[in-house]
Amino acid sequence: MSERAHSPGSNASDGDRDGSTPLAELEAARERFDRIEREIDDHGSRGVEDATDAVEDAADAYRTATDLLETYVDRATGTGRENFKAYVQLEGQFATLVDRLPDDLEGRSAFEDALEAIDKRRLSESDFERAHAALEPASRYAELVDDREHAREALDEARTEASKRLREIDDEIDEHERLLELSTADLDAPVDRLREPIDRYNEAIRDAFVEYRLEASAREVFALLERSRWYPFVGYERPPADLREYVAESPDGEYTIPELLEYADYSRSKLSHYVEDADVLKRRVATQQTYLDGIDAEALTIEWPPDGPAVLRRATREIRPFAARVADEETVAALRSVRRLTHDPDYDRLQTAAQAVVRLTPEERERLADGRIEDELEALRTERENLEAALEVDDPI
Repeated sequence: MSERAHSPGSNASDGDRDGSTPLAELEAARERFDRIEREIDDHGSRGVEDATDAVEDAADAYRTATDLLETYVDRATGTGRENFKAYVQLEGQFATLVDRLPDDLEGRSAFEDALEAIDKRRLSESDFERAHAALEPASRYAELVDDREHAREALDEARTEASKRLREIDDEIDEHERLLELSTADLDAPVDRLREPIDRYNEAIRDAFVEYRLEASAREVFALLERSRWYPFVGYERPPADLREYVAESPDGEYTIPELLEYADYSRSKLSHYVEDADVLKRRVATQQTYLDGIDAEALTIEWPPDGPAVLRRATREIRPFAARVADEETVAALRSVRRLTHDPDYDRLQTAAQAVVRLTPEERERLADGRIEDELEALRTERENLEAALEVDDPI
């Protein structure tokens, strides 16, 4: 069994675990469809160019014939006038059906035999049973058409699964290539040259934001959050619409967020001394406590390990105006120190080392050391190549 890695800690795909792969399923589904197509060709009309149409016509005829028999079995048996009238209708429709079949259709005799079974002036249930029995050889046409439809659906599903697996392989290849890149890291590199400035800034901005929440009005904080929507690296969640409207339009928006949260716990009678409308505050603030409690400095911090130099420069540039709004100049200066790190000639080496220290698990390091990551990567590339080739085949979906 070939090794397949869906993640750094696994070596087998779901298909491998159950004895198959998306590629194998696709090939099997395609072979099944082709086999049924060949069977249809073998059962089609001799001398007719389109055997598929002939089989489909025969399948339709079989279904129509059995429907006729089932429809008239009660109405056309007996000796009454209505029974005879129903019999005439049955015979006429059945005879027309048989006449329209191609003369050289294999199995046409089954329909002729069924017609002969009901070609009497008086019918009994046993005549209908004989007609059904006579039609039985023609049931193969309906089975072939049904089998082909099921095979087509299975082929369509197999292609979908193969395409899904192809996307997964791309992700796995990216992950394996990342691991191989990290394997070159200098694990003894002095990563504290990056860590200390980032930690210093993160600690400063978190402390500053705590003070900012205590001093700034909810309206001012919400304006800050609204502004962040234009800055992809400042990932604040926008306030819910009803809360945003309340803070913007009510005089209560001049209170700080901690004050609003405190007031939300007051009784309505006590609250009426502090806010314009106690009921509105209860509806708007008390129901959004989780959101309000979650407004903090995390969107303004620098993650560890840091991103590449270009990304970190962009992030610090977007964060800077928000940090200046929330914190003092010393904190902003700490952020500038982080930005300057990206111009350090050793930044790439230190950043790769930091990534490796944080992200490489002991199991990943072992797989890198014994060459399994490289082997898995090669297997993934081969699997991708085979899947791409299989998906390039035009199927009748």
